[in-house]
Amino acid sequence: MRAALDAVHLARPHRPVLVAGTLGELAGPTRGLVELPLRLWWGPQRAFDLAEPTMLAWMYENVLREAIRVEELRAYLDGPTLVRVWPQLNLPRAVRAAWEARHPRLRLAAAHQAAAGLESADAGPQLRHA
Repeated sequence: MRAALDAVHLARPHRPVLVAGTLGELAGPTRGLVELPLRLWWGPQRAFDLAEPTMLAWMYENVLREAIRVEELRAYLDGPTLVRVWPQLNLPRAVRAAWEARHPRLRLAAAHQAAAGLESADAGPQLRHA
């Protein structure tokens, strides 16, 4: 499977976003502690506990922003997990746009989450009767 460098979308100035060719090729860990290499995360705490939703999201955000080789995407991201957490990830617009353009499932996951949020907001406060 090929990854695509999307020259239209830049992860940061002068660096195109790296996007996996398929979500199926992303077979990274789904549980346990994962230590990112310094190239992907240069903070003091490089181990991420994937059982903690906040840490999992933080790790995915960093890998999606910083990866420059498809092997990094494959090693640290899991396709089904990425689809599940996609709507909650805090990503640069260019990274989100490049991945959603290549993988419509991600766009649908985000749209579904947004629609669910609108429905609950439209419902207003729920009154309970004793």
